[in-house]
Amino acid sequence: MKKILLIVGLSLVNIVGISNANASDEVFTWTCSEGRQFKTSGSAESIKLTWESRTYDLDRQTSLPGSLRYKNSSTGHDLVVLGNKAMLFNVKTGTRLADFCQTAEMKAGKLPHLFADAEPFK
Repeated sequence: MKKILLIVGLSLVNIVGISNANASDEVFTWTCSEGRQFKTSGSAESIKLTWESRTYDLDRQTSLPGSLRYKNSSTGHDLVVLGNKAMLFNVKTGTRLADFCQTAEMKAGKLPHLFADAEPFK
């Protein structure tokens, strides 16, 4: 049932016509458990991640249905975004950097902004 509601929500977003230019310029703050935080900007295909005062370019990767995944192969930063949370890993060091991360919109029950221009449910 939730999956159907999310698909309907994504369809409505496409009908309303949110601009890619606005979404790519906007910076989103993600608040995580244990007081951690990071920021993202960009589109569904490529994002900039600011973590601990450094910015990394992450490209969209193939992921499981219902999720989005962004990775920087050089640094190992790997962001997995689900409908209700995100997790940040460093696959080079094998560590989870941040867990249960949400934007303000997600805390209000909305989908992550990255889902607006993506099709994560295929």
